[in-house]
Amino acid sequence: MKLNRDIQKILDTFANGGLEVAIVGGAVRDLLLGNEVSDWDLTTNAKPEEILKLFKKAFYNNVFGTVGISVSDADKPSIVQITTYRKEEKYTDSRHPDVIVWGNNLEEDLARRDFTINAMALRLRSGQALRFSKTKTSKSSNIHFSQENLLEASLPMSNFQLVDPFGGQSDLKKKIIKTVGDADSRFREDALRLLRAIRFAATLGFSLEKETFEAIKKNAQLLKKISGERIRDELLKIIESENAASGIFLARDAGILTIFLPELDVCFNVEQKSPKRHHVFDVGTHCVMSLRHCPSKDAITRFATLLHDIGKEKVANMTEEGVRTFYNHEVIGGRQAATIAKRLNLSKIQREKLFKLVRFHQFTVDEKQTDKALRRFIKNIGVENIENMMDLRIGDRLGGGLQQPESWRLKLFRQRLKEVMKKPFTVSDLKINGHDVMKILNLKPGPGVGKVLSKLFEEVSEDSKKNTKEYLLLRVVTFKKNSTV
Repeated sequence: MKLNRDIQKILDTFANGGLEVAIVGGAVRDLLLGNEVSDWDLTTNAKPEEILKLFKKAFYNNVFGTVGISVSDADKPSIVQITTYRKEEKYTDSRHPDVIVWGNNLEEDLARRDFTINAMALRLRSGQALRFSKTKTSKSSNIHFSQENLLEASLPMSNFQLVDPFGGQSDLKKKIIKTVGDADSRFREDALRLLRAIRFAATLGFSLEKETFEAIKKNAQLLKKISGERIRDELLKIIESENAASGIFLARDAGILTIFLPELDVCFNVEQKSPKRHHVFDVGTHCVMSLRHCPSKDAITRFATLLHDIGKEKVANMTEEGVRTFYNHEVIGGRQAATIAKRLNLSKIQREKLFKLVRFHQFTVDEKQTDKALRRFIKNIGVENIENMMDLRIGDRLGGGLQQPESWRLKLFRQRLKEVMKKPFTVSDLKINGHDVMKILNLKPGPGVGKVLSKLFEEVSEDSKKNTKEYLLLRVVTFKKNSTV
């Protein structure tokens, strides 16, 4: 556990100014767990105006008492947020406080935070200069939560006081997510916390404390007040985590999956087991299990894997023989995925990728496929999404109860795709050109010439042996005789 130099300098600046300052929130949680800290948050008794006088690179343009300082962390620019001690009152929109009052002390500031594991602080002792040990220590596989062990483990913690008024360390030991104070009150203040609780459980591999879980179920409808952007950010963090499937199941058990992904929630009521089918799960469970087995690290690919079969709920049917069918579910699912992407305000690139992966996931891997069919597949999903689609297929197979991630046909399909991409084929590769067409058909430059070339291209794509000058010229003559242009 270590502080980067920028954080050291910021802390020293406050100490030299005779001001209180503490590392707070998720950074303390991650330090205690031995995890890398990605976001540093500090809190202080100094007012925003005082902080701005201390730091030239600071900026302050909000009503929540937060000053940002630009720093360079591991060669990447980042922002350290410094917030004045504060109390918050009234949350009429179930998201933001109506009234913010400067707090009197650190303990009062911690009382407004969401979960106990996020309501701890490392307060710099008054008048202390930071003397960091030069001794390198090996990373232990054991996590030490007591203050004494924390002092010995890495940082010169004699310069800090660990402040934990709500038992955050104990809850870290127990691996539980628990609200600070009354759970109903915390969720009514900020409904996004309903989803944040699930996110922390998924990303940390923790469980929800019983009262916290019951309060989420009770207040689930409040999540409807939260913007798509906020839900998107939390949801993608869940989907990216190693425990993503457990997070989605937990969201369903807590009654909030139906709020932010109703298209998926209804799929748990759609059965798939039937003769001539390998599926062992209902559609919803299959989708989540597919996410669990998806090898991709890409958030949108994993999201597409979760959503790939949601269209089945709309088209589910059964034959007279008792075989369940889901014809064109990928078409319906693609439309649903586009709607979800819009609702969550994904970027244009993310929206297009999500749509393509869901819409075209039901691709055939028959060894008899022509090169033209393979090119059509590549054109539909884009070269950049081929590996993503393969990862989705692997998740789909394993999430459906199959034992092998790839069939021999899928392996052959991969190889065929590589071969086709090595030899890109376009209209310009035809053995005749527009001048030949214009000469035979007595045409002027224009769309008609392109139409003829496109027809020839379709034929040659099906059978590359036809790409000879003699054959193509004869075909153009045929077009002329049949007046097809």
